[in-house]
Amino acid sequence: MRGTDRAIVRGLARITGSAVAPYQSAVVRIGFSLTWLLFLVREWPHRSELYGPDSPWSWGMARALIGSNHAFSALMWSDSRLWFEVVYTAAIATSVMLLLGWRTRTASILFMVGVLALQNRSVFVGDGGDNVLHIMSIYLAFTRCGQVWSLDSRRARRTAAGADGRDRDPVGIALWTVFALVLLWVTALGDLSGFWAIALWTALAAQAAWWLVRRHAPGEPRTVLDMIANLVHGGAMLVIVVEVCLVYATAGWYKIQGSRWEDGTALYYPLHLNDFTPWPALSHALAGNGLIVMLITYGTVIVQVAFPFTLFNRRVKNVLLAVMMCEHAGIAVVLGLPFFSLAMIAADAVFLPTGFLRWFGDRAVRLLRPARRVVIPRQRSADEPAASTLVR
Repeated sequence: MRGTDRAIVRGLARITGSAVAPYQSAVVRIGFSLTWLLFLVREWPHRSELYGPDSPWSWGMARALIGSNHAFSALMWSDSRLWFEVVYTAAIATSVMLLLGWRTRTASILFMVGVLALQNRSVFVGDGGDNVLHIMSIYLAFTRCGQVWSLDSRRARRTAAGADGRDRDPVGIALWTVFALVLLWVTALGDLSGFWAIALWTALAAQAAWWLVRRHAPGEPRTVLDMIANLVHGGAMLVIVVEVCLVYATAGWYKIQGSRWEDGTALYYPLHLNDFTPWPALSHALAGNGLIVMLITYGTVIVQVAFPFTLFNRRVKNVLLAVMMCEHAGIAVVLGLPFFSLAMIAADAVFLPTGFLRWFGDRAVRLLRPARRVVIPRQRSADEPAASTLVR
């Protein structure tokens, strides 16, 4: 076998034998679920005005728009306040599930449903970060993002160390049974049809097939399903990478065509808008320094245009990645756009090197995990009662 053929075989074995970039997919999962969770919790007092019955964009207007663009929103199944509260609360719950990696396959589907239900209900609410979250919630449903840093991975290790190595998973079966009953209900009422009906029923059927094979055919059939799942996961991760590159490339090239970006003054104007000045003194101080305004304006364009090309050089890519993350952190503070910045940082995290993520994860575990108490026996005299010393 020639060297090229061996490389192809190794590559295919790598893609089909395991989920590629498990740490990157995990940090993307955590980043986007945390962003959506924080947004929903912050807007809890205003939820009805944003997405519910009290919204200026009424339920009838939303239904008319969705009827023309064929978008998906579970909030269109009923205009009652009770149903809205159920969907909003469920969106928070599924965000927590995905954040913790508990029943990740189920949580990723429900997380996508929650994001689409609320965002498509009121399309004029949100910013660029919401668009990124909207797209990434769909991509995450095709990834195996619970391989590491999740409750699912811990449960899998405990199951493998058990007596028979089987994971009967009654909780997972119950969750998917409830999901099936809800789908059956809305399909019978005619509220779910077309592409999204096919997509959700396909997801349910695939989960049922996965469970049946795992329980009754754990040999070669399960290996084949694992290979297919790994291929789908790898394709979804590639799409996420391409999507982030397109976001930065298009943003950078559109900026080049703007006169304010060409003369280096683009940053000056948002620093004087009331909607983007949570710290007026800081904004005015930055706007008053022409050199800083010019450097940040030109630097933003250069970094966004150049970033897709730096993927061929790891060191340069890591430097620009750090610069972009710091820039988004600055946007969160200076312009008052924390959720946009969190969404973009979560998208950028797909490019973080595996070594750094593993190091960061180990450090986080050491800080969060309490020190174990170890019993160390000490020597005692004949007339001394048995004792031990507890040390951390």
